[in-house]
Amino acid sequence: MAQRKHLDDFLRGRIIGRLECGRTQLEVSEELGIAQSVISRLWQRFQDDGNVSRCYSTGRPRVTTPNEDRYLAVTAKRNRRSTASDLSRQLSSATGMTVSRQTVYRRLGHIGLYARRPVRCVPLTATHCRLRLAWSREHALWTPQQWSCVIFFDESRFSLQSDSRRTFIW
Repeated sequence: MAQRKHLDDFLRGRIIGRLECGRTQLEVSEELGIAQSVISRLWQRFQDDGNVSRCYSTGRPRVTTPNEDRYLAVTAKRNRRSTASDLSRQLSSATGMTVSRQTVYRRLGHIGLYARRPVRCVPLTATHCRLRLAWSREHALWTPQQWSCVIFFDESRFSLQSDSRRTFIW
């Protein structure tokens, strides 16, 4: 589906001028490469109230501008461990614009930055995996009595995926 483009004031004036000169809607449509339905609606609105300016859409206006959205993205990328609340406070102090934590979360989500849990444990490399597998195969047939003589110390946490920390980063 094609993206909608709004006609600028100059182009609207050109269309109305050509229609007032006696050209048909089809001729103007083919000449300017605009759908005839658009030309028809513009001409009808001009005849009804003499106005061709764009009717603005309804709905709640955005709280942040594109510049503020970029500021949020740059700030989040510079400090990956900042929370949405921190980013909201930073935007407020920088621009004076107060936005909610949820708005910051949505704006960053639109550009592909999502809150993720950081990996805390040491990632296993292919060499680690190979050595651990070899060690486990060597000791696979040990009895519980043999294992009772072993003392494990200085244990580290290893994981192939992210862990269960609750801190989020962008």
